[in-house]
Amino acid sequence: MITLTGLRARGHHGVYDFERAEGQDFVVDVRLDLDLAPAAASDDVRDTVHYGELADALVAIVQGEPVNLIETLADRLLDACLSDTRVNGATVTVHKPSAPIPHSFSDVSVTLSRRR
Repeated sequence: MITLTGLRARGHHGVYDFERAEGQDFVVDVRLDLDLAPAAASDDVRDTVHYGELADALVAIVQGEPVNLIETLADRLLDACLSDTRVNGATVTVHKPSAPIPHSFSDVSVTLSRRR
């Protein structure tokens, strides 16, 4: 299992016009289920998912084309996580800590999981 937590990127997602115009930070957590034995045996990054490259891809999605819902954003991120055929399953959580909620809160998030 590979876990990447707290990946922060600025995006322009949301239902409201001001969210699209001003943008806000989103925080992404991902968990990839895959066999790490080949990489452990070879000590070669080519035998695993390169989490730096994965982070680059996820940030590009968050910074990319706006969507209304973080559910949709999470689904796009999940697709990116599963693009490597060695990944058997993935879980993505998208946090929207500055969501336009008129009450005191610390976070709102959506989590999606998918297996092959």
